[in-house]
Amino acid sequence: MRGLSRPVLRAGWCGRLWAPPRRALAASPPSPPAATSGALSPFDRRLKRKQKNWAALQAEPAKCDYLREEVGGRIADRVFDITRTFPLALDVGSGRGYIAQHLTKETVEKLVQVDVAENALKNAVETEIPTVKVVADEEFLPFKENTFDLVVSSLSLHWVNDLPKAFKEIHHVLKPDGVFIGAMFGGDTLYELRCSLQLAELEREGGFSPHVSPFTAVADLGHLLSRAGFNTLTVDTDEIQVNYPGLFEVMEDLQGMGESNCSWNRKPLLHRETMLAAAAIYRGQCLREMYGNSDGSVPATFQIYYMIGWKYHESQAKPAQRGSATVSFGDLAKIEGLISRGKK
Repeated sequence: MRGLSRPVLRAGWCGRLWAPPRRALAASPPSPPAATSGALSPFDRRLKRKQKNWAALQAEPAKCDYLREEVGGRIADRVFDITRTFPLALDVGSGRGYIAQHLTKETVEKLVQVDVAENALKNAVETEIPTVKVVADEEFLPFKENTFDLVVSSLSLHWVNDLPKAFKEIHHVLKPDGVFIGAMFGGDTLYELRCSLQLAELEREGGFSPHVSPFTAVADLGHLLSRAGFNTLTVDTDEIQVNYPGLFEVMEDLQGMGESNCSWNRKPLLHRETMLAAAAIYRGQCLREMYGNSDGSVPATFQIYYMIGWKYHESQAKPAQRGSATVSFGDLAKIEGLISRGKK
C-alpha cells in the first residue's frame, strides 16, 4: 500500500479513424437506452456526465486531481515497459489528460482522447503529443476496427453500465498485436467511508442505503478480458491511501474528482445528524477508534486494479500443446536435491 497526502487538433490524420455510420457520433455523446434501477444498468450515465462536467469547470480543477495523476503516471510506466513506439493511441475516459501528461512523443506519436464530458476535454492538460479530442461514451467507441496500436484507460471504466461491452469495443478498435493497459477502482475502495456511513444510518435511521457505487471484483476481470478476446493477460492490484482532515473533506474531494455516486438506487439526501455521526465514527471518536490516525487525520483507501491485455496476432508466442512437457513437476524436487548435493 502506498500513501498520498491531500494537497492543498490536427485534422490531417483524424479522417481515417471514424467507423461506418453504424457507429456514427453525434454532436453530443449518444444517450444510453432508457434505464431503470437494476443490475443491468446500475449507473445514471447522464448524471455522471454532469458530475464530470461540473468538476472540470471549477476554478481550480487540478486541486483534486492528485489521485488521477498518480494512477495516470503508473499507467504511463506500464506503457514505457513495452519497448516499442506506438504510432496511434487511444485514451478511453481520458478526463483532463492524466495519462497523456506522463507520456512522450517518442513513445506515443499521436493520441486520441475520448471522454463523455466535453468540459474535461476542453480543459485538458497540455502535452507534447499531437492529440484529437472526441466526446463519446466508453461503451460506444466511434472508431473503425483495427485502428489503434495502443489503448489506455485510467479510472473511468468502473462507471460504465456494460463492462463486457466496453472491453469488446476496446478490443474491436485495437490492431492485431495491439495492447490495452487500463486501471479502475476495485471493490475495497473507500471501505472506511462506506462502513462509517452505514453504521451512522443504522444508528440514526434504523437502516442504510448504498452511498458508494458497486465495483467489479478482481476475480472477474481476467474472465471478462478473456471473453472480449484479449490474451496474454496480466491483472494486479494496488492500494493508495490518502489522509484527510475528516469525512467532509473526503466527500468534497470525491465531488471535485467527478467521483460522486451516480447509482440509480443512491439515496438523494443524508440527514445532518447522520452525517455528523458518520464523521465521528470515521475520525475514531467512537466505536473503539475504528479508522482515525494518531495525528487526527482519517485515511481513505483506494484499491486500484491494473490490467494488460493483447489482441491476438500470429507473431505472438503461443503456449505449448497440452501434454507436450518433457519434465513433470514431480521431478523438480529431485533436481533441487541434485543441485544441493552439487554445491556441497
